[in-house]
Amino acid sequence: MKIKAGIIGGAGYTGGELIRVLLNHPIVDIAFVQSKSNVGNPLSKVHEDLVDETDMLFSESHHFDIDVLFFCAGHGEAKKFVTTNTIPASVKLIDIGNDFRLKEDAEVGGRKFVYGLPELNRTEIKQADSIANPGCFATAIQLGLLPLAKNNLLQNIYATGITGSTGAGQSLSATSHFSWRANNIQAYKTLTHQHLGEIGQSLIQLQSNGEIDLSFVPWRGDFTRGIFISSQLDCYLSIEELTVMYNEYYKNHPFVSVSKEPISIKQVVNTNKAVIQLEKVGGKLVVHSAIDNLLKGASGQAVQNMNLLFGVDETAGLRLKASGF
Repeated sequence: MKIKAGIIGGAGYTGGELIRVLLNHPIVDIAFVQSKSNVGNPLSKVHEDLVDETDMLFSESHHFDIDVLFFCAGHGEAKKFVTTNTIPASVKLIDIGNDFRLKEDAEVGGRKFVYGLPELNRTEIKQADSIANPGCFATAIQLGLLPLAKNNLLQNIYATGITGSTGAGQSLSATSHFSWRANNIQAYKTLTHQHLGEIGQSLIQLQSNGEIDLSFVPWRGDFTRGIFISSQLDCYLSIEELTVMYNEYYKNHPFVSVSKEPISIKQVVNTNKAVIQLEKVGGKLVVHSAIDNLLKGASGQAVQNMNLLFGVDETAGLRLKASGF
């Protein structure tokens, strides 16, 4: 069995990670990598670590003689593509952007996009033809809270999270330059981050006994990749009971580990893994979770979803560390 894949918008950080993973996937052939800004350039000219890995060039056009199409383009581009092209029903779609994550945006052009968090919707993903890949902050926060939601233990949650500069994308801005990021930290989008909507709908999907109040303060960090989240809430269960609950929830999910020791971003960078640690002080529970924003938070999870769509080993192509930063 071979899976033929196409990529729309392959010049950015998520595009680069997706190419790296797919080049090393045992049953995937990349048919084309489209980029408006790099037509005719070798992939390795933009993603320099791919030198001697592939001689492919960025394409101006696309075609549908493929099995799966990945969207790594900016906000609104995937929706525009789906509504302006006649895409064969046989071609599965995976959007790494945020066009289809919310339920009110999930049905477009005759397609219904399933929210692609495998630890929540694995069964639905296997039966889908189109996937809305979760956001990076959303993935890290949800993985820390899903077992609690399943057991109706979420009420008021206060979360903080820090992300590397690649989370802002490849286009330069005032806050993504090295001279600004180095030896610096800043809160941004306080209590208004765009991933709050998808997080809320997922948690309510598991916990239906009332509204969940999540307050989230994200931070820009002085490093290139990785996300670290700390979520705090009241909880009456002991740490021993909580550890059993988390291990039970994630026992069949190969990329999530529950640690008894303090966790760090270095455990997950360049992998599709997520690590979780629980701490309990009095009646307060703190859930720490860490992922690589470009892999488990984006392109790695997209390939995990592709594996589920095509009924192959969920971990195929994702066990080894990726190259890159």
